[in-house]
Amino acid sequence: MIKDILDAAKTDFRKVEGEFIKEVSKFRTGRASVSILDGISIDYYGVQTPIHQLASLGVPEANLIIIQPWDNKIINDIDKAIRNANIGISPVSDGKVIKLPVPPLDEQRRLEIVKMLKRYMEERKTVIRNIRRDYREMAKKMKDDKDISEDDEKRFYDELQKMVDREMEKIEEMVKSKEKHIMED
Repeated sequence: MIKDILDAAKTDFRKVEGEFIKEVSKFRTGRASVSILDGISIDYYGVQTPIHQLASLGVPEANLIIIQPWDNKIINDIDKAIRNANIGISPVSDGKVIKLPVPPLDEQRRLEIVKMLKRYMEERKTVIRNIRRDYREMAKKMKDDKDISEDDEKRFYDELQKMVDREMEKIEEMVKSKEKHIMED
C-alpha cells in the first residue's frame, strides 16, 4: 500500500521534472533553436495548432530560424502569434518565409534570463513541496484511520523526503548547467 503511494508520488515528481526540462529548454542562449517556438499555436480552421505542424522549421545559421508555412495564407497568423508570444525575437516576413534573427545576448540580457530561470526553479520547487505535503497528509490520514502503523508512516515520510531531495537536486543541477551555458555563450 505504501509502495503504491510512493510510486504515485514518484510519478508526480517525474511529471514536474519533465515539464521543467521542457520549459528550461526554451530559455534561449543566443543560439537559434526551434524549441523556442514550442507552445506557440495559431487558430488553423478553428483548431489551435502548433506552428511546427503547419510549417517546416530550420536553423540555417547559428543565429537564424526559418519558418516556411505549407500554406502561405497563414503566414500573417504565424507572424502575429510569434509577436504575441513575447519570446524576445521580432519576426521578419517576405510573404513566403518568416525569418527569426536571434540577437546575440549582452551581459544584462544574460543576467535577466538567469534571474527568470531561477524564479522558475523556485516555482517548481514549490510545486514539489506541495506534492510532498499532499502525500504526507495522505499518509497521516491512513495512520489516523489505522490503515498503517506509526512506523510505516515514519518510513514513508523518510522515503518521500529522499525523493523530494533527489528532485530538488536534479532541478538545481539543470539550472546550474543552463546558467553556465547562458553566461558562456
